[in-house]
Amino acid sequence: MAIKRYTKMEYKSADDLVFGDAKYPVTYGLGQKAGVGHVIPEINFAPRPDAAKNPATLTREYVDYIAKDILDRAVTLGFPRVQLENEHIWQMVNEPQKFEKPIIIGQKAIMQKYHDEYGIELSIRHTIADPRLCEKGLRPGMDKLHNYPEKLIESAEVAAENGADVLSIESMGGKEVADFAIMNGDIKAWLFGIGFLGSLDMEWLWPQLVEICKKNKIIAGGDTNCAGANTSMFMAGGYLDKDIARTFAAVTRAIASARTLIAYEAGATGPDKDCGYEGPILKAISGKPSAQEGKGAQCAHADLMGNLMAHTCDLWSNESVEYHPEFGGSSVACWLGVIGYEAALMTTAKQLGQGKVLRDLYMASDRFKSPEGFILCYDNAYQIGESIVAEGNDIYLRSKAAGLKAAELIDASASTKGGMRLSKMERDTLNKIIVDLKSLPDDQDKFVDWALKTYKNIPMFNPKNYGL
Repeated sequence: MAIKRYTKMEYKSADDLVFGDAKYPVTYGLGQKAGVGHVIPEINFAPRPDAAKNPATLTREYVDYIAKDILDRAVTLGFPRVQLENEHIWQMVNEPQKFEKPIIIGQKAIMQKYHDEYGIELSIRHTIADPRLCEKGLRPGMDKLHNYPEKLIESAEVAAENGADVLSIESMGGKEVADFAIMNGDIKAWLFGIGFLGSLDMEWLWPQLVEICKKNKIIAGGDTNCAGANTSMFMAGGYLDKDIARTFAAVTRAIASARTLIAYEAGATGPDKDCGYEGPILKAISGKPSAQEGKGAQCAHADLMGNLMAHTCDLWSNESVEYHPEFGGSSVACWLGVIGYEAALMTTAKQLGQGKVLRDLYMASDRFKSPEGFILCYDNAYQIGESIVAEGNDIYLRSKAAGLKAAELIDASASTKGGMRLSKMERDTLNKIIVDLKSLPDDQDKFVDWALKTYKNIPMFNPKNYGL
């Protein structure tokens, strides 16, 4: 399947970006429509560790407890639509027929029952696990011990054949180099690991996933650089954290967006994956529905842009919560209430003609809290998108351009009265990033030759994983 590059923006201006509306909406599942004027709550969950001891107990956990609790609470609270997201655990990808298949069949059966009885619009995203180990090999035939590359594809097929409505993944390509980059504050290594190697891995993986989805008439959702850019974001942390600079995390996110875009270029339609904070940039480029998370994801992590991330979303997620009791019911029921009411607020704002007002309030509340939040504001996300499509046919140059544009936007704001405020560490890191990125060649082959020599001794890095 051919990769069709984005060389122009699908939206005419940044102001066209708003939650609940996408230029290219999608219809799927049991009456579900994304990007058509409302926001869908997407509830993400995880089983208790003991539940995975055998297929029967895991199926019971996912179907009889988690799915039923979600559906009961949705009907109880009068939510007209919900999307479930099942992020697969290791057992499900390691033995798909044994662990994965009965869960998927069971979840879809109970969803069909509630849809038929109550008319609630329902869908389920299955996010297959990426268990591949770079030290064992990322491509088929390389991992002789676990056969993880082959199992990844098999688990995608099992999900698509047995009840998934949306198929997604958090793919791991380039992570070994990205981890080195984060620990050493090396933006050049990040550009190589995520911007280039990660893109190569996406180009290998996503045409296969899209073909599986087409064959089974389901939706190919999207990817996320959770393994890389989210690690960078979490390491940067909040105001008490000083492990890495938040300016570094912001630029890594911009570079990651050029890599994550490849899922769409391979034929994915969205909605993309909620933990891909690069979503506003992807939506600005592609016009496809976006799933996001923020303040409703406090059960999983904290960030400095909890309101802002709602401003362009079409699905609103809680990230992931382990199934357990709370005072108000089970954890999944309680967190569905949190995200469901927020989605209802967004939908109501649109119905009353106040969508852009609420969008701007979400954005303004977090605009200057962190460099990463700043570059994901819809006006800045649009400019980063423009820098990517301007170099759309070159995965290296567009990743480099995205990083430079993000750095320059932060620099310009920090140099303006009333703009971004940076500590000395943040400013020094930003200056170094700009110098480092500008020092790199404007030729992909020259960059790759240099990078392969410079980073050849990174632990577990094997160029053969990327066809090099």
